[in-house]
Amino acid sequence: MKERSAPRPRRTAKPPRARKQGWLTPKRAVILGTTAVVLVGGGGFTVYTAIQNASAPPTQALGLDELSKMFGGDPFGPDPEADVLKAHAAQKLKADKLAAQRGKRKALDPIVIPKEAPGGGGFDPQALPPGTANPTGNKALGKQMLEARGWSDQWGCLEKLWMKESGWNERAMNRYSGAYGIPQSLPGHKMASAGNDWQVNAATQIEWGLGYIKGRYGTPCGAWGHSQAKGWY
Repeated sequence: MKERSAPRPRRTAKPPRARKQGWLTPKRAVILGTTAVVLVGGGGFTVYTAIQNASAPPTQALGLDELSKMFGGDPFGPDPEADVLKAHAAQKLKADKLAAQRGKRKALDPIVIPKEAPGGGGFDPQALPPGTANPTGNKALGKQMLEARGWSDQWGCLEKLWMKESGWNERAMNRYSGAYGIPQSLPGHKMASAGNDWQVNAATQIEWGLGYIKGRYGTPCGAWGHSQAKGWY
């Protein structure tokens, strides 16, 4: 008896081919839409933030951390670059005095009063208030602030030091180095660590100057001794 062959398997129907879609699929449309929102929103936020930062009031004072980043170290510590400028200014002053003696003329005053307070460190130059400075009142304030630090016995040294440096004038600028203020900070905006009104406020300048003296020379007499030996402090 002849064996029947196994039945052939039926062919399954092929699934219909997917309909070819255009480049902008629904999924891609969602992605593009989301991206656009992020970009536009992010740009708007950036502009808003910039406007807010520009209109925000200045901070009262820069902290030591901020100043350390700005100057690369302790704002009251040694500053080699500033020291070179101070030494150069002292040499120029000495040379000018010698030339004046030989030419029988008056030497240039190293202290000048600018038309506006210098800027720097994020501060714009600032117009000085009308009227003149009050060195006598600044001295009295300096003595009071010195005594508050327990340095009553140091007044003689501080009085002579800042009389030599600036005449106790909060608007004083050194014509040779550009140092500014009663303590002759170089650059002037280092005094921002004591207050953002460092350009015009004698108390802020004195506060910074006393901190500088303490941090670098220990006492006003230590600073005065260095000034006598080197011509700067």
